[in-house]
Amino acid sequence: MADLGPITWPPAPIKTERLLLRQPTAADRAAVIELSASPEVGAYIGGAQPRDELERTVSAVPKAHPGQFIVDLDGAMIGLVQLDRRGGDYLIGPAVGKVELGYLFLPESWGQGYAAEACAAALDWFAGEIPDEPVVLTTQSANERSMRLAARLGFTEVERFEAWGAEQWFGVRPAAASSGRA
Repeated sequence: MADLGPITWPPAPIKTERLLLRQPTAADRAAVIELSASPEVGAYIGGAQPRDELERTVSAVPKAHPGQFIVDLDGAMIGLVQLDRRGGDYLIGPAVGKVELGYLFLPESWGQGYAAEACAAALDWFAGEIPDEPVVLTTQSANERSMRLAARLGFTEVERFEAWGAEQWFGVRPAAASSGRA
């Protein structure tokens, strides 16, 4: 995780209508492993990771990173959202030096608006912390759900390019573009 600048980390948990965005706890370990081992979750991000390897390597309390929020529904982790400033070693040139939104949700939580609610809250928090900074997002153009979410969150297409054997969509959300949902 690269530096997010003058942000004090971690912030107080962020509450939305249905969710809580917070730091990881030991209770999140199984969900973190499930996210990384799920073929559905990994379909557009390079595939699932081997569960046995994850069981060996994921710590008792999953690592916390500045800009990363656990998405909690009724006391259980259903996903994570992160805002990450991409360093020079990042493979996607347009994102280098910019803060990029990323998110992963367990398949059983898909289709209920949780990703939109959690991402909007994280973006609104970020806009309150650093209002002059845009946020970028990269997703495979074949990932229709992610493309719809990007549009709903206010990202507009900047370019498309080939990476990792697939067409990628790169968009930007203007600085301080509040969603009004957090």
